[in-house]
Amino acid sequence: MKKSLFGKNIPVNCSYCEYSGIENDIMFCKKSKQVKNGKCRSFKYDPLLRMPNVTVFKTDFSAKDFKL
Repeated sequence: MKKSLFGKNIPVNCSYCEYSGIENDIMFCKKSKQVKNGKCRSFKYDPLLRMPNVTVFKTDFSAKDFKL
């Protein structure tokens, strides 16, 4: 059994599909003209199109934070 590098629970979304394209701020599918509910049958995941979650770091530390 072959394991997927990014897991099998990737939700289908055309924003990170290999066949998606954006023209005049409108997303379209290059392979299929029919897109229903933001997805189509020819979805192929492209990890380079997916935007990572932004991590916010705490910047206001006090002396109490560094005590053991």
